[in-house]
Formats: sequence, C-alpha cells, structure tokens
Amino acid sequence: MNTSITGRHFELTETIKAYANAAIDGLKKYNLDIISANTIISANEKNGKKGFSTEFIINLKDKNTIVITQNDKDVYAAIDLAIERLKKSLRRHADKIKGHRIMSFKDLGTEAEAVSEYTTNEELEIVPMDLELHKPLDFDEAIDALKAETKRQFIVFNDHENMMRVMYKRADGKFGLY
Repeated sequence: MNTSITGRHFELTETIKAYANAAIDGLKKYNLDIISANTIISANEKNGKKGFSTEFIINLKDKNTIVITQNDKDVYAAIDLAIERLKKSLRRHADKIKGHRIMSFKDLGTEAEAVSEYTTNEELEIVPMDLELHKPLDFDEAIDALKAETKRQFIVFNDHENMMRVMYKRADGKFGLY
C-alpha cells in the first residue's frame, strides 16, 4: 500500500505524520486490497478562528475510491473523526463484497470450469405424472392458478397461437409473462 501524507498551509511535524500513519495502518484489518492511501492535512482560518481539515483518499482495487473530509479545531481530533468515518465506509464496502452472490463464471474466477458432459453410473428413473393435474391452460386459467397458489412461482401454458408461454409472480405482486 502506497501512503502519502501532505500538509497544506502549515508545517507537518513527525508526530502528526506518525499519528496519521498509524491510523492508516489500522485499515489493513478489513482485508481489502488498498492500493494507495493519501492524507491531506490543511490549516483553515475562517472568521479569525483556526481549524484543521483532514482528507483521506483511499484507492481500492476495481477502481473504487473512498474520500473522507473532516474539519475540527484540533488536528488529532480531525484525524480521529476522519478515520472513524473511513472505517465505517470500509466496513460497509467489505460487507457488500462478502454479501455479493456469484452470478457468472467471471465472478467465480479463473479456476472455474464449465461442465461439458454429465455422466452418471446410475440408470435414470422416469417418474410418471398424472396428466389431469397438468392439463394445458389458457391465459385466464394461468392467472387464476397463480393467484390461488402460494408455493408455485411460475406456470407454463399455451397461448392463443399454441406457443408455450411462462407466467410468473413478481416481487411487487404483479405477474410477468415470457
């Protein structure tokens, strides 16, 4: 991780640099690939009042950047408050990554392989179905069947042109049609 600490409009002391560096080193516990961490500490004077502004710019892998700016009267307090906000942002980002579901082979990584053939040593067993339960439905019967059923999420039926269609329940309570 590349780190840089810059002071604007005032001289940075070694203790301030060491304090900011120690705060940045504490971010490693989130196990995120942090590429660089830039810290800009500047002195502000507004209406005769002196204060400090601390800005952390954290560049993560996959082009993610987190920028936190904090103002305070004391430079150490500004660093502490900014680091706490930065930790909260990194925690959210780490949780988002952990909660991400794998949706494609690209998400699985380079070790993923597609199965080209399905082979089994067991014989396939065909289970006969009662055809009366699965008779062809028309559009209105499909809607009524989906409204009545709580377990089934979709139903297949024949439309007016004798094409097979799929009707499904959407999350908003409406019905979709393929």
